Amino acid sequence: MASVESRHNEKYCLDIVRSRDYDGFVSSLLMPEEARRSSLAVRAFNVELAQVKDSVSQKAIGLMRMQFWKTVVEDIYRDEPSLQPVSAELWRAVRKNYLTKRWLLRIVSEREKDMEDRAYRNLQELEAYSENTQSSLLYLLLESLGVKDVHADHAASHIGKAQGIVTCLRATPYHSSRRKVYLPMDICILHGASQEDFIRGSREQNVRDVVYDIASQAHVHLQHARSFSKNVPATALPAFFQTVVLEDYLQRVRRVDFDVFHPSLQKRNPLIPIHLYIRSWKRTY
Repeated sequence: MASVESRHNEKYCLDIVRSRDYDGFVSSLLMPEEARRSSLAVRAFNVELAQVKDSVSQKAIGLMRMQFWKTVVEDIYRDEPSLQPVSAELWRAVRKNYLTKRWLLRIVSEREKDMEDRAYRNLQELEAYSENTQSSLLYLLLESLGVKDVHADHAASHIGKAQGIVTCLRATPYHSSRRKVYLPMDICILHGASQEDFIRGSREQNVRDVVYDIASQAHVHLQHARSFSKNVPATALPAFFQTVVLEDYLQRVRRVDFDVFHPSLQKRNPLIPIHLYIRSWKRTY
């Protein structure tokens, strides 16, 4: 009976990651078998938190959900996991890989702060959010792989920041359609682009200049991450294969001259799984 429940929990995590974080799902499939289940549990936890903001109509309800997940983490480290599938799988991952509680709580706390639902004041604020969410996720994936290495941590920090910035750009058309803009205000002001410009899907040069500046910063973080590659242990590489996805988006947005609303950017690149496999075969990130 326990094994049936365990298989159900594993499948639940796999399904939620595949439907809500397809790029992360494909990346997880390239993890070594012994780390795959833990990595899917960590990604499923992240997905559960990420979807709270868009799935509630009132901030108070969102904050209650965040409190639920804080309690879930505390209970896991007391060895009293709830029966919720992600909680059960995360408990298994924590016991198997000695995952650091601080990284899990940091993701919850940062997502909780994000319930304020406002634009980032500046690029540094977006980077701090990305460090606390995406980089924390990567630190947990490294732990799932049994990697404790300062160079890998430095690379993870920069890749996480790049991931957060790219995610913010990718989501801009969706957010704009709901009359919401989260792009850093300092860069918008610098180029004289208003929130209304984004809400109406403007493709004017000043809007493209905002996107160029933000995308350039993501590219800088990817370059920084790669500057550590000679010192990053090979066992850490599977945690970083998602750089393929970031690189793909940055290349595609450059090809359309930084028009973030271009229809081609709304489609997933069907070759991503193949590119990920090639990257894993080359053992680089």
